[in-house]
Amino acid sequence: MTTLWDTTGSAVVKALSAERRAAGALAFGLALTLVVVVDEQHVSQAESAATAAAAAHPCRLLIVVRRQIDSPHPRLDAEVSIGGRLGPGEAVVMRMSGRLALHAESVVLPLLAPDAPVVTWWYDAPPEKIAYDPLGVFADRRVTGTYAAHDPLAALLQRAEDFVPGDTDLAWTRISGWRTLLAAAFDQVSEPVGPATVVSEPGNPSARLFAGWLQAKLRVPVTITDAPGKKGIQSVRLAVGDGELSLARTDSRSAGITRTGYPTRVLPLPERGLGDLLAEELRRLDDDSVYAEALSAWSGVPDLNSRPLHREHIWRDPALERSEAALAPTPPAPIPPAAS
Repeated sequence: MTTLWDTTGSAVVKALSAERRAAGALAFGLALTLVVVVDEQHVSQAESAATAAAAAHPCRLLIVVRRQIDSPHPRLDAEVSIGGRLGPGEAVVMRMSGRLALHAESVVLPLLAPDAPVVTWWYDAPPEKIAYDPLGVFADRRVTGTYAAHDPLAALLQRAEDFVPGDTDLAWTRISGWRTLLAAAFDQVSEPVGPATVVSEPGNPSARLFAGWLQAKLRVPVTITDAPGKKGIQSVRLAVGDGELSLARTDSRSAGITRTGYPTRVLPLPERGLGDLLAEELRRLDDDSVYAEALSAWSGVPDLNSRPLHREHIWRDPALERSEAALAPTPPAPIPPAAS
């Protein structure tokens, strides 16, 4: 492992090349470059998840830690390793301070694995518009996590407004098991399907995407019912012919499928960690059109799959925005009505 303090982007590139030569890793079979964007507070959690995902998918792992953007002194500290604490592959952790944090792409671009797709994952709340962040503009796929937002449902709606093919969200990945079990149950269904109900904790973005998926695929109305005090999705019920089909969680590792007139079957439905969710998203490097359909059905924003494939970077300077807000004239106080 090589640690560089107050360094430059070119020095990081040289250090990575030296590490590869020392490790005899001149011909690594890299499937992709994974760029992780995180703040200092959550570096440990992001590293653990990214390391688990990288173990399943050979990749060059680039972790960008943006901190102290208001600092007057730009600074780059980096840790370069191959086969170290961040897994068997190539990893670079870059802590960027000051104005450099706003230009992270200047350091990241020369480090991308040649001829390999790029996936960018924001561990923290996603940007309002991904075009504000060049680390998302040059990526082939972009993974967000609306669970980390202050208002997850508002953040999910913003993801629909800002959507470009190649975007996805871990709220969608969390329901892969639910969708798989429910789709398998429909192999034995020939009767017409009626309205559906999804029961989940209040404000759960995965439940909204689950409802959108059911609407898009079955063309039936879907109701979302809150289950206060519970965590995650609890059950989904659908009218099937004269009876009902339900999939309900029995514990944190399994769920039961029940259909009127048939015995209940208990099947595995484990709760997965962040690393497993990210690893699932790295399995596909093409656009997820099914996610777009579900997001469109829930949000009411049409034709998401028909949008242009690329974004243009929109420069956004938080310091400039704050100074402009401070210089904006204060509206005059309202004049109280005259006494009668």
